[in-house]
Amino acid sequence: MTNAKPPCPAWTGMVPVEDTALAVTDTGGPGVPVIYLNGQFAVRSYWRRVIAELGAEYRHIGFDMRARGKSGRSADYSFDANIRDVDAVLAARGVDRPLVVGWSYGAALAVHWADRNPDRVAGVVLVDGAYPFDWSEDAPPERIRKLFRRMSVLLPLLRPTGLVPRMSAEEMAESNIELNEIYGELGPVLDEVTYPLRYVVATGGNFGGGRDEMERMRASLTPVLARNPHITVSAKVASNHGSILRKDFRAVADSVRELAFGSLSG
Repeated sequence: MTNAKPPCPAWTGMVPVEDTALAVTDTGGPGVPVIYLNGQFAVRSYWRRVIAELGAEYRHIGFDMRARGKSGRSADYSFDANIRDVDAVLAARGVDRPLVVGWSYGAALAVHWADRNPDRVAGVVLVDGAYPFDWSEDAPPERIRKLFRRMSVLLPLLRPTGLVPRMSAEEMAESNIELNEIYGELGPVLDEVTYPLRYVVATGGNFGGGRDEMERMRASLTPVLARNPHITVSAKVASNHGSILRKDFRAVADSVRELAFGSLSG
């Protein structure tokens, strides 16, 4: 990938989007642009170890989703709204063809954004997310609503720590239910992938999902790998879903390097 434009300076600020504004960090520089898409209720700082590992050879762009981190609240927390926000951040930073890296919820965002922009994506790295698994039996909507109703007592206490978004328990539950529905419909989306896509797969359980459930979810990827040669697993790591960016950031960085090398040499 060649870039005749002058290097973009580093920038941190707010990008207005619809009824809110998103907190964005762009390290700038002449390197391959990489945009990082967060877990469902996480913030951009979760990627700091991956970014430090990759260093200044890359241009790192991260942002907090609506009502997360330093971004504003909104009337719309839907998956489609978050897809539109990826477009808005890239447009605001003048990035035409990024590598897209997503963890958990962000992985589903990454593959759907790429599906809508196949000519703009240099490659996609999915970190323990975007598995084509049907959660309807393991996590039916009422189970999820019940879980978040129980959590609602704790949310006001946790919000000052920045560990939870400024969303109601009902909004968080509906976002989770929507994500599960999207997972159940991912198979055809993955079958259509024609760009390089790499998975970094975790091990074990997660909050809200036991080890057996999570491993069955990960196993749903096997038929996709057999059908589509553009999709491969870069690494199966020992850490679990929640700790993968902290403990296995080098494996994520290696996947980014692999795709960046391919985009530059191609």
